Amino acid sequence: MSASGRDARSQVAAAERIVVKVGSSSLTKRGGVLDDERIVDLVAQLAARRAAGHQVVLVSSGAIATGLPALGLTTRPRDLATQQAAASVGQGMLIARYSAEFAKHGITVGQVLLTAQDVTRRSHYRNAQRTLFRLLEMGVVPIVNENDTVATDEIRVGDNDRLAALVAHLVAAEALVLLSDVDGLFDGPPGKPGAKLITEVRTPADLSAVRIGGVGAAGVGLGGMATKVEAAQIASAAGIPVLLAGAEESATALTSAASGTVFHPTGARTSTRLLWLAHATTGRGRLHLDAGAVTAVVQRRLSLLPAGITGVEGTFAAGDPVDLLDEKGNTIARGLVNFDSGELPGLLGRSTKDLARDLGPAYEREVVHRDDLVVITI
Repeated sequence: MSASGRDARSQVAAAERIVVKVGSSSLTKRGGVLDDERIVDLVAQLAARRAAGHQVVLVSSGAIATGLPALGLTTRPRDLATQQAAASVGQGMLIARYSAEFAKHGITVGQVLLTAQDVTRRSHYRNAQRTLFRLLEMGVVPIVNENDTVATDEIRVGDNDRLAALVAHLVAAEALVLLSDVDGLFDGPPGKPGAKLITEVRTPADLSAVRIGGVGAAGVGLGGMATKVEAAQIASAAGIPVLLAGAEESATALTSAASGTVFHPTGARTSTRLLWLAHATTGRGRLHLDAGAVTAVVQRRLSLLPAGITGVEGTFAAGDPVDLLDEKGNTIARGLVNFDSGELPGLLGRSTKDLARDLGPAYEREVVHRDDLVVITI
């Protein structure tokens, strides 16, 4: 292992505030029943980290999987309504189990359920951040999950690996640990002859020869290795070192960080809300821009005005995320739109002064304000 690899692992081991994510496949037995031994072991390791003076945030999957047996289901349902019902039943059972186990170590837990809207809309994300910070200040271990009971396909983060990376940025964590049912990132399918563990990833180029795919062994997880690598890239690009390790090696992962695969930080921290906008939302519509508007948005980082829009696609409401496209149809940015899709066509190509004169002062505003806009590709 290189010196830089040891340094990245030492950052994870020494992090005063750490986010730990554990997936459904690592928490449940086949069929979705909670694996008590795993929960006992995981909580013991997190409690030991707390006892050493560190702050811990746990991002835990398992709500839907835990609810399946109680509803007489043997496999994860495909339809959203049944998934939400399973989450509603399972989330209470899961948090109760965690609460009881952490209580044995004298630790109180707090449940935090999030959707993408909670941290992309300007009026919401500060509330989520303040709550998490206050819980940590009070010595509580926040247990975070996506709010699967109410999240729809349009407003869901999508998987808890990505959620963990975004939460790590939200709480200004110094490290992220992703605990999985495999021992790290391999250059081929784990368990196949010749597959080798990749001990460190310095840049995205290190992933060029890696074959990524698959789901958890228990068949209940949503994210496979691809989502874990994506999450690691999101966090590392925001300046946070990431350790991907096996849940069975949680003791090593949470002490010396000497197991699994470490992802080196490759960038610097950016706006928390914009990170969520880029990685936790899907555009509800598309706005086509002329060349001047593309330059203003991408290079000058200015707001998008009606004069620079040439076309509107989709149905959306004010406040929804929309994708901004260049003249060739490439997505160049995503932002929160200030007008409904029904209003916009009548505003295109016109200056805000003309609109204010003809329609009133409420129309003298940006279609997407620069504070609600993130460049996706250039």
